[in-house]
Amino acid sequence: MSERVTVAIVQARPVSMDLAASLEKALALAGRAADRGARLIVFGETWLPGYPAWLDYCPGAALWNHAPTKDVFARLRANSLAIPGPETAEIEAFSRARGVTLVIGVNERVDRGPGNGTLYNSLLTFGPHGSLVNHHRKLVPTYTERLVWGQGDGHGLRAVDTPVGRVGGLVCWEHWMPLARQALHVSGEHIHVAVWPTVSELHQLASRHYAFEGRCFVLAAGSLMAVADLPPGLDTPADLARRPDDLLLSGGSAVIGPDGQYLVEPAYGEEAVLVAELDLGDLDRERMTLDVTGHYHRPDIFEFTVRPGASRES
Repeated sequence: MSERVTVAIVQARPVSMDLAASLEKALALAGRAADRGARLIVFGETWLPGYPAWLDYCPGAALWNHAPTKDVFARLRANSLAIPGPETAEIEAFSRARGVTLVIGVNERVDRGPGNGTLYNSLLTFGPHGSLVNHHRKLVPTYTERLVWGQGDGHGLRAVDTPVGRVGGLVCWEHWMPLARQALHVSGEHIHVAVWPTVSELHQLASRHYAFEGRCFVLAAGSLMAVADLPPGLDTPADLARRPDDLLLSGGSAVIGPDGQYLVEPAYGEEAVLVAELDLGDLDRERMTLDVTGHYHRPDIFEFTVRPGASRES
């Protein structure tokens, strides 16, 4: 593992509800990041094929047995990826060809075995040798998200070895689950991927707190979504419909050091590839002050266990 590593966050607008077009765009942008020397490349929450913000912005979307919502859900399901599947094979081929570790949020569709028929909010980590090295499903979908996603499990609640260090990640409000955070801390993260729909002020606080608590680097990754990306068929409030180019999700991606300070300030309102060089030596320097799995941990008082849950195919 090199002491200095180059990382990138891709902050961009997926092609809403279009898996093939979103994947094509993702790999093109990841290629640009790799051209700039990035060895770890990160995308935001459910970037393939976009975050279901229509749950919150379209009145009536959560009504019982609402036919327009069922149509939108069916479209989301048809454009969600299976694991393994042709889309994961394409990402694996890219990672292998460019020699990069790539982390991306996806809508995952399960067609067989445990969870058959369910959609999950998943975070996938692909290693530079072209394999899926970690597969984390969001433990608890938040509020309206429970209409579209099932509850995840503990299988991917860990950091994994990569050439840029040990990489782990959590999805959105999992950063307010103290035991989920501790599970990742215990697994020895060097770089933490914090994915959000958009990294609002409160999400910035959570991301910075995570870096300070875990003594790790944090890549806080947000996405962009415009009013025009809301799916047809659902009611869009008139004041929004008149402003199709306005952003509902405005990015906010940032890179944070293990002292909780920004290395790359948050970027809002535009597509960008944020690149940073990390000095992994800072991890050891900062652990002198705080180490929640070492000298600031009391295993004689506290007992902590992670149960992966029921077996699954990936």
